[in-house]
Amino acid sequence: MFTPLRRAAERTPPGRDRHIDLLRAVAIALVVLGHWLAVVVTYGERVGGDTILAFVSWARPLTWLFQVMPVFFLVGGFAGAASLGSYRRRGGDAIGWFLCRTDRLIRPTTAFLLALGGAALLTLLLGVDPAVVGRGVWLACLPLWFLIAYVTVVLLTPILLALHRRAGLAVPAALAVAVAFGDAARLLGGPAVLGTANYLLAWAAVYQLGIAWREGALPARPRVAVPVIAGGLAALVLLTVPGPYPVSMVTDPGDRLQNTSPPTLALLALAVTQTGIALLLHERGGRMLRRTRPWTAVVAANSVIMTVFLWHMTAVVIAVPALYMTGLLPQPPPGSAAWLLLRVPWLAFLTATLTVLVVLFAFVERRGGPCPAPDAGRTGARTVAVTLAGTGLVVAGLLGAALTGAQGLPAPMLPVHFAVYFAVYFAGAALLRAARSSHRP
Repeated sequence: MFTPLRRAAERTPPGRDRHIDLLRAVAIALVVLGHWLAVVVTYGERVGGDTILAFVSWARPLTWLFQVMPVFFLVGGFAGAASLGSYRRRGGDAIGWFLCRTDRLIRPTTAFLLALGGAALLTLLLGVDPAVVGRGVWLACLPLWFLIAYVTVVLLTPILLALHRRAGLAVPAALAVAVAFGDAARLLGGPAVLGTANYLLAWAAVYQLGIAWREGALPARPRVAVPVIAGGLAALVLLTVPGPYPVSMVTDPGDRLQNTSPPTLALLALAVTQTGIALLLHERGGRMLRRTRPWTAVVAANSVIMTVFLWHMTAVVIAVPALYMTGLLPQPPPGSAAWLLLRVPWLAFLTATLTVLVVLFAFVERRGGPCPAPDAGRTGARTVAVTLAGTGLVVAGLLGAALTGAQGLPAPMLPVHFAVYFAVYFAGAALLRAARSSHRP
């Protein structure tokens, strides 16, 4: 395994920006660690749980360090602009590029949902309470929120890239203004639905910053990076400390307004700060990654990055019965010294469990599926229609699965709802695979 990875690292094209891959790997590590550290599990007559933010206020500022989903969209915008440009130069079109680009997202997600659905069905047949099964599936599906927005902005990449070339940094600025209007509607007591568009607008704004970086509008120089960091951090402090937004950059049960559901102007300020830090560290990261050993480690991490992201909350679902229902881990008050000390065996067990899951399922991510070659010719109208329909079903299925656990449904209905939305997703994934296959030369 390590020899192929080392060979892949040595074959890296000289023009590849390795710092982008490093940012992606660091971000996934922080996301996983943040989720695992924040989980609070209780077990009495039944399994329960919450986030540490519901118990201690000192954890809220720490979310500024662990909320790194903006980095994924920043890196995605950079990499998307680079790969779309390369694909077009070799004769391809936007739909062919999208089908290639999403293959690495859809295949591991499909494997994840198939395995999760099979495991849920087996536990139901064994007589496990449907409420417990439903909550476990919901917890395992939490990472799907990211994919809903990410697949959408990837589809919009050709439009966002064209907008950048016409208006430059005015595009993310305009998107930020639109986010502010959505926030204002919610803050002034308007219907919550008025801010729903921010799920797309905010993440598209961060993705657009990545495009601007790739296209040279945000050069990786200290004279650019330092003002960006200072401006983003100042805005973040003003918006959260004296301002109307909560300090926590992840969902906090104690706050009426959440910074992630939907994303707010405060989260965009954090994204701007992280963008500046990424720009500032660009040269140093590039120098370090010219050495074979650290670059091979980054290549290895990126080769399983979707597998790690998709399965890291499933490790929590496995850990709960293994550690708490068996009584192996006690339940001291959340945030206490004893609770903090017990995070060590908790993290160790989760790491070992996730390692096993990655070993079992990473081959799906590493194995490429059918992908349109750039010289396959222009995409026909039928393939375009199938691609758009498939993408719509995939997004709808993921959205339904992500929302199911938060809808207050009767416990016996949870597995049924998940089954319906999984079926919608699988139909969309099948259409996208058909589009990829039909577009090959």
